[in-house]
Amino acid sequence: MKSMKAEERAFHFSWSGHTDQGRVRKNNEDSFLGLAVDAEGAHYLGKIGDAGGGRADLIFAVSDGMGGAMAGEFASRITVEKITRLFPPLFRLNASGIESGYIEVIGELFGEIHKALIYLGDCYEECAGMGATLSLCWFSGQWMYFGHIGDSRIYYLPAGGGIKQLTDDDTHVGWLFRNGQLNEREAKNHPRKNVLQAALGAGHQFVNPQVGAVGCEPGDRFLLCTDGVTDGFFNDQLPGILDEGENAADHLVREALSRSGRDNATALVVRILPESAQGTA
Repeated sequence: MKSMKAEERAFHFSWSGHTDQGRVRKNNEDSFLGLAVDAEGAHYLGKIGDAGGGRADLIFAVSDGMGGAMAGEFASRITVEKITRLFPPLFRLNASGIESGYIEVIGELFGEIHKALIYLGDCYEECAGMGATLSLCWFSGQWMYFGHIGDSRIYYLPAGGGIKQLTDDDTHVGWLFRNGQLNEREAKNHPRKNVLQAALGAGHQFVNPQVGAVGCEPGDRFLLCTDGVTDGFFNDQLPGILDEGENAADHLVREALSRSGRDNATALVVRILPESAQGTA
């Protein structure tokens, strides 16, 4: 992958993020991250904001932790913190003209986070078996590159309308759905829908994230969310919910809690506008 030059970026980004522990859970095992990365390092983005073109790439991610006691909460926090530490060197490598490729960059990032969670799980009894999902969007030039493992999700809502789930749930139920053996309603109500077959850490020996890319245009939107959000909606209901309210992520999470609320719920909504435009996702 060759880096896009800063002057080629013709987009303005706006975003909103929100998380809630839900109506049942006693703690929040979800985490989310917004990050601007340039040659000087990483800079945290606020929960709500906007940014124009420039030399920085933008990173957005959600993670859902798992494990006993507080281990799940710890796992998701480690996951997003590791992105902050690990991604800037990878960005500088790519920006220097070395064609490491987005597949390799994302694969290395996921692999390093996986090793860190495994190490902590082996070293501390209270962290044994802890793990996390991770769904990540990397906006660079005219492209959005994504990496994913687990059952959090990334959705693409193109400017022309509609919605596409970019990521595959790493569950047997998700596989049955993708292969036409279950419809969406049956998959959503299946008792084993949340049994993960792949995650960062969690005792898995290897990690093989799903990686892909989407060309971006003004008007496109992207939704990153944990399963506590999607538990309350069918996919075709999401565009209408996101069209309501100024703070799209907050509105979506609150609506999800009113419909389900059995799990922590986290959403990040990213919108692409022409460079001259500004607004909140």
